[in-house]
Amino acid sequence: MAGSNRPAGRINRRSKGAGPLPYDFRRPTKLSREHIRTLQIAYETFARQFTTVLTTSLRAVSQVTLLSIEQFTYDEYIASLESPTVVAKVSMEPLPGTAIVEFSLDIAMTSIDHMLGGSGGPQPQRPLTDIETPLLQGLFGRVLGELRYALEGIASVRPELIGIEYNPQFVQAGGASDPVIVASFEMKVGASEGVATVCMPLGMIFPKLQGDRTDVQLSAAQRAAREAAHRNLVAGMESVPLDVSVRFQPVRMRPEELINLRLGDVVTLNHPSTQPLAVTTAGMTFAHAVPGSHGTRLACLIVAPAKEEDR
Repeated sequence: MAGSNRPAGRINRRSKGAGPLPYDFRRPTKLSREHIRTLQIAYETFARQFTTVLTTSLRAVSQVTLLSIEQFTYDEYIASLESPTVVAKVSMEPLPGTAIVEFSLDIAMTSIDHMLGGSGGPQPQRPLTDIETPLLQGLFGRVLGELRYALEGIASVRPELIGIEYNPQFVQAGGASDPVIVASFEMKVGASEGVATVCMPLGMIFPKLQGDRTDVQLSAAQRAAREAAHRNLVAGMESVPLDVSVRFQPVRMRPEELINLRLGDVVTLNHPSTQPLAVTTAGMTFAHAVPGSHGTRLACLIVAPAKEEDR
C-alpha cells in the first residue's frame, strides 16, 4: 500500500489499464465472468459507501475507487504488501476463514489526524499509539458495516475486527498456496493516496457465488454464445501440441554406478518383455504401447494394458 510518498508502481500494476496478464495453466482461474461481475457490483457499492464514511467521519475530501478484482495465492498477496502497513484481520461469520482489509499506514495516520481536528500533511511512519488505535478501530467498525451492506447480495455476513497488524508477514490468515480473491481500491484522503485491498479466501466466497449461478436465466442468444465459446475452446485445445513419451519402467541405480558409467556399458532394464510400454504426457500415463517400426521410422502400436496377473 503506497501513500503519497511511495512509488506509483503498485497502483499502475493493479489499474484497469494494466494490459493483458499471463495465464498460468497450473493454477486455473476458478471465477467465471458472472462471478467477477457479481463481485464488481458489490465492491463498487462498497467503494461508494467507503467514500461516504471517510468524508463524513474525517470531514476531508476523500475518494475510494475500485481498481481490480484478481485471484492470487495467499503467499503472493502477502508478498505484494509493503511493510509497515495497516492489516486488519476480519471474521466474516457465518462464512469460514478470515478476511483482510488493508491500507497504507500513511493514510491511517492522516485519517486519525483529521479525526483529531488536524489538517493532514506529512505523517510519521510508526505503529499507532494506545490513544490512536481505538480511533482507527472505530473507523474500521463503520467501514465493516458498509462491507456487510455491500455483500448482502452475495451472502449475509457479520464482519468483525479481530486485530490489527503492521507487518504483513506476521498475519496468519491462510496457507501459503491457498487461493484468495483480492479487490484493489485507489484510496485518497486529503493529499494522501494509495491502494487499499480487501482479501477473501476463495473457499469463503466461491460457494456463495457458485450457488447464485443456478438462479441466472440465460436467453437463447446467451446460451448459443456460451455453447459456441465452448465448441471453440474444445476445438482450440484439440490442436494444441503436446510432448508424448513412450517409456520403459524406471531403473534404480546408486550414485556411484551412475558416476562410473562409461561408453559401451550395458544397463539392464527391469521391464518385462511381455509388458507394454507406458505412453505418457506431463507425467500422466494415458495409454500403453509395444515398440515397432513404420517403414524406416521407429513407431509404437497402442495396445490394451497388461492384466495384473500377467505382470
